[in-house]
Amino acid sequence: MEMERSNRRILVIDDNVAIHDDFRKILTRSLDTSLLQEARAELFDDIEEQTQIESFEVDCADQGQMGYRMVQDAMKVNLPYAVAFVDMRMPPGWDGVETVEHLWEEDPELQVVICTAFSDHAWEDVIKRLNKNDKLLILRKPFDNIEVWQLANSLTKRWSEARQAKSQLDLLAKWAEERAEDAVKVD
Repeated sequence: MEMERSNRRILVIDDNVAIHDDFRKILTRSLDTSLLQEARAELFDDIEEQTQIESFEVDCADQGQMGYRMVQDAMKVNLPYAVAFVDMRMPPGWDGVETVEHLWEEDPELQVVICTAFSDHAWEDVIKRLNKNDKLLILRKPFDNIEVWQLANSLTKRWSEARQAKSQLDLLAKWAEERAEDAVKVD
């Protein structure tokens, strides 16, 4: 069976455009091509192999409704997002919880990280209301760059592995159905 290419598509939904820039800086550059490493290699003729770290494709929306439309559009062209980082407070539109509810209506497989410094909801209520503990994480602001990168990396991998497992289960179910039909024909 052919391995599906890893989905490294990330959606950031936050009303603060500066946060969009932060996510892009963290997720769209390869860590092995930083200016410091380039300067070191040039100064010291350092030909030491650098670890290649794959970059992410990052799209941003400044309101929940816009993020929801972006998820809809991505699903229509079969290019779903693997992970969404969603701010909890985004006045005047949907808050983070409402946004996530709508996102999961469109794409139940989407991994979600709610990012917030403050919440208008008790965390127990958020978890109960969203009811998808296996696809929901909470990240407190201010966050460290490495936390964002690790979450994006782990969750995109988790998304891809879940998609691959589902595909294999579908093939197995189809195979079992064909075998059952063949058995009925023989009898």
